[in-house]
This record gives sequence, C-alpha cells and structure tokens, in this order.
Amino acid sequence: MSLEVISKVISQGRLLAAHSWEFGTFSEALLEWYNPELSVFGASPFSDGKIPVVQVGQVESLSYAQPHIWTNSTTLVDGDGAAGDPASLTVSAILIGQTQSAFLSAADRQVQHLLTAVPRWPNGAISHREDVAELWADFVYMAPPALAYWAIQDANQTLLRFAIEQCLLYRDVLVAPQGANAAGLWHHIIGPQSQDLGIWSTGNAWAAAGMARVLATAKKSPWASALASDLGGLTAAIRHILDAAIVLDNAEPKEPLLRNYLNDTTWFGELSGTTLLTATTYRMAKLEPEVFGAKYVAWADGKRKEVVKRINEDGLLSPVINPLNWNDRTPGTKSPEAQSFAVLMFAAYRDFHSKVSGLE
Repeated sequence: MSLEVISKVISQGRLLAAHSWEFGTFSEALLEWYNPELSVFGASPFSDGKIPVVQVGQVESLSYAQPHIWTNSTTLVDGDGAAGDPASLTVSAILIGQTQSAFLSAADRQVQHLLTAVPRWPNGAISHREDVAELWADFVYMAPPALAYWAIQDANQTLLRFAIEQCLLYRDVLVAPQGANAAGLWHHIIGPQSQDLGIWSTGNAWAAAGMARVLATAKKSPWASALASDLGGLTAAIRHILDAAIVLDNAEPKEPLLRNYLNDTTWFGELSGTTLLTATTYRMAKLEPEVFGAKYVAWADGKRKEVVKRINEDGLLSPVINPLNWNDRTPGTKSPEAQSFAVLMFAAYRDFHSKVSGLE
C-alpha cells in the first residue's frame, strides 16, 4: 500500500470525523501511524514508568486533537449522552497535558467523572451511557484504555488493574453463551434503552482492539509482573473474539469480508469490523506471539488485502456500515471510523513486520 493512498485515507478521516468517539479514534490512529514510539504499542512508551514529554506541535495526533478537547468541563468533549465516548480523547489530553497543565486537569476530571458520576451495571461495569446503566461493546475501546493510561500518569497500579477488570466485567455481560454459533463473540448492547443482542462486527472489533490497548499499556507498565495473572484474562477474551470471527469467516469462503452482524448471512460483508479486527490481530501477534501465531497472521494478511482492494481512488473505504445506524441495510460509502480503522491497520501491519529500533 503506497504512502499516497494512506495519505488519502487519512485526509478523508480528517474530513469526516464529527463526533466525540470519531475524534478520539482518529487521534489514536494518527498517533500509531506517525509516532508509533509514543503509542502503547511502541517498544518503550513509558520511559522510567512515566508518560513521555513531547512538543504538541511536533506530533500530528496531538495537533489534531487539541482543538477538539474541552478544558472547562467534566468531560473532554460533548458525548451526546454517552459516558464512554468523550474518554476516547484522554490519551491525547494526557500527552498534551505534560506541557499544558489545563489539559492534564481536564483529563483528570474526565477520569474522575467515569469513576464517580456514571451509573454502574450490577457487576460494577461502568455504563456507556450517562443516564442509565447500559453496556455497549464500543465502550471498551473508549474508556478502559483511558483509565489505563491515566494509571501510568498517576502511578496507580490499582487503577490499571481496575481498567483491566472493566474489560472483563463487560465481557461477562456481553459475551454470547457457549453453544451458540457466536460463542466467544459479544452482543452489541445490553440495557434498557438501546438493547441490541446482535453480534455486531464493529462492536466486537471495538472490544478486541480496546482490550489490546489495555493489554499493551499493562505489559509496558512498571507493574507488568504483578499484573501478569490479570493479563491472561484479557488475552483469552481477545482470542475468543478472533477465533470465533475466523471460524465464521472460514465458513463463507465466497464472502471475503466479515458480515456486519457476524453470524447473520443476510447482512452484507463490511469493512469497518473487518479492518479493525485485522489491525487487532497484527497487534496481538506482536504482543503475544506464542498465542497468536502463524494462523492468525495468515488470516490478517488475507483480510488486509481484501480491505486494500476496497479503498477507492479518493481514499474512502466502502462498503461500510452506517456508524450512526448499525441496522441500515444499505452498504455505505462514508464512515469516519472505518477511515481510522484503516490507518490503525496499516500501522499495526507495519509495526508487526518492522525491525526498526523503537518499534521492535
């Protein structure tokens, strides 16, 4: 994939992002692509166990994120009723905050809001919604990585363990039962307002990718050894999602993309979930090579090639699901998150194969 095409994908992502989680996800994609050494997937993202100090103007991701971050509120941006989505900008706020204290204070308020002001599910999982306890798979990409990164900032091993626990509490509620054709995969939403028991491809990708970020943060933290037993649960949860997705994918050799609802063949094959699950597979193959070996890499290589075929001349990915209506049966042509997922996939593929110092 040429740098020119990737630049077009990035340009479209920049144009399309308009909501809290889109700003946060695009910021993360820019960080992983342009400054992999600063990402939690880098070789040593926490020198001496601390957040790196960087000049904001020299980091594309932070220059992008800065104007989207509120420094005068309890959340980092308007979440439109979502508690989890504004937290997607926390990593950016913390990095900016190393040199601009207002952003660090804003990140602190965002974390404290999640910890103290948001409803909880009976098992203790923080709600994705502000007004009612409701668990969305999407949350796992937005909030636990934010809590984990703040744990590094705050030198707080307990909070990092809590971030890991939140992922597993979500898994406990959302995972499909054994015996179902979706066993190991997650329902999209469980709760009183927006319940969606479908096995949404993008939701499973959000969950797996978020857990991979938490896992990477913990493995690179000063407490990696102390947290080792906790990390096994994360690795297993990610593996269950990928294993089940691969089984369903292999059952349909004539459909090159994962279905929008993974276990429902009436849905079209779709790029958002396919692309982010591919990115996550490369990340896990690098983080846990003994678990995610050649079978996983071969699958990811195949999916990556299918994604690349479907990047249009203008840099847009299609077909994609409507990110604001996951029940829309019309294959879409514009998805801000799909653009970010492609950048995350390119970064993960490059880093997996790279022997360059700082990426190993």
